[in-house]
Amino acid sequence: MLAINYEKWGQSPEFLRNLALNSEHPRTRERFLALFEISQGKNATQISRETGRNHQTVMGWVHSYNEWGHESLLYRHTGGISPTSRKAAASPSAHQPHQSYSESHASTA
Repeated sequence: MLAINYEKWGQSPEFLRNLALNSEHPRTRERFLALFEISQGKNATQISRETGRNHQTVMGWVHSYNEWGHESLLYRHTGGISPTSRKAAASPSAHQPHQSYSESHASTA
């Protein structure tokens, strides 16, 4: 049976619920809500159906928490383009063609 070992960390199901409600990132909230619901009797398969996540992913969250604590489930951006880079790339100035040196310094005779 899948169990949340929150006592190992001096925490409670209410602590997990609080993290689920107040964490900054949606993925972090999703993970802690899953842990809270498991602590209340749901299983990984039920949660996977509700969230659209694979049940192995949900079980991985439980194992990660049990092994390394709640900080192991905090979302961290680990690769790809950051949201601020995406905004800069989408700005109109990013799509304007660059002039060559000769074009920008052409004589006007």
